[in-house]
Amino acid sequence: MSIPENLGYTEEHEWVDLGGDTATVGVTKYAADSLGDVVFVQLPEVGATVEVGEACGEIESTKSVSELFAPVSGEVTEVNDAVVDSPEHVNLDPFGDGWLFRVRVTGTPELLTATEYTALIAETD
Repeated sequence: MSIPENLGYTEEHEWVDLGGDTATVGVTKYAADSLGDVVFVQLPEVGATVEVGEACGEIESTKSVSELFAPVSGEVTEVNDAVVDSPEHVNLDPFGDGWLFRVRVTGTPELLTATEYTALIAETD
C-alpha cells in the first residue's frame, strides 16, 4: 500500500495535508479498505469549529459506522460535496478526490510521518 510521504497521519487513520494556515483532511487507504464499501458520509458544517480528537462526522459503510475525528483544530472552510453525493470516492481515491474537508488551522497535534504510519498499520495487520 502506497502511503504519500508529504502528508501527516493520525492513529485514527486520517491524513492531513498542511498547506499554509489551511489543512485538507481525509481518511487513509487503509481506513477506506478496512471500512469496506462506503455508502454515507456526514461531514462537519462549513463555519463549524472542530477540536483535535473530537468527533466531527461519520462514515458509514456496508460493514459498520465509524466516527470521523478532527486531526487538527480550527474552523471548517470547505467540505467535499462530491464525497457526500458519491461516498464511493472515499474508497476509489482516498488521497485525491476522496478528501473530506478543509480547516483553517488554529492547533495541530504531533502527526505521524508516513514511515511512522506505515509501522502503525503493520502492527495492526
